Amino acid sequence: MALKLYYDLGSQPSRAVFMFLKLNNIPFDEVFVSIGAGEHRQEEFRKINPFRRVPVIDDNGFVLTESVAILKYLAKKYKAPSHWYPENDTATTARIDEYMNWQHQNLRQNCAMLFQNLILIPRMKGMPIDWEKVKFYRKKVAEMVKLLDQYFLKNNLYLCGDEITLADLLGVCELVQLVPVREQMMYESNAKVKAWVDRVKSRLGSLFNQTHEGIFGMEAMFDPKVNSKM
Repeated sequence: MALKLYYDLGSQPSRAVFMFLKLNNIPFDEVFVSIGAGEHRQEEFRKINPFRRVPVIDDNGFVLTESVAILKYLAKKYKAPSHWYPENDTATTARIDEYMNWQHQNLRQNCAMLFQNLILIPRMKGMPIDWEKVKFYRKKVAEMVKLLDQYFLKNNLYLCGDEITLADLLGVCELVQLVPVREQMMYESNAKVKAWVDRVKSRLGSLFNQTHEGIFGMEAMFDPKVNSKM
């Protein structure tokens, strides 16, 4: 029985897990769960994950539902190169854990809410963009970018040191969620953060663009002038 990944590449953590598996040549069966079609809310999927979210893995009957736990499990179980999550380096793994615990209600939440308020919520509800909310989340994202610069990156090449780790996969997937709503200057205006994003993208190679093809394609459907009149 092969490892299964339940995912939708519209989901930032799904993209991180998907890329990790591909980068490390871990064989897996792909099970697409369409968030747009509401498949994550259907009873069949709820039996797999009662939290009704992706990604989820099923590794020979061992089901795991949270992206951070999934990435750490895969790194250990499948003996990925140690730079991803170096268990013999206590300080570095602590930094990785620190970032991964922090990001949920900080970078992830605020980038996601800016994205949703600019494109998803107006389209789903047939309403104009709430520019006050957009202004609020722009301010929050700016605060997160500053923290990436001054606290996590400092003088490092990557978030937790001079090697790419699980933290970088998660972090870059959250930030580039701003590209289809044309808010990438929120991080590209910070030279250190932009250099880090470019460094991670270069490290991931063509896999990065392939994995993000769908999310970047949403830029064609985003027109703030049209959305503001809904």
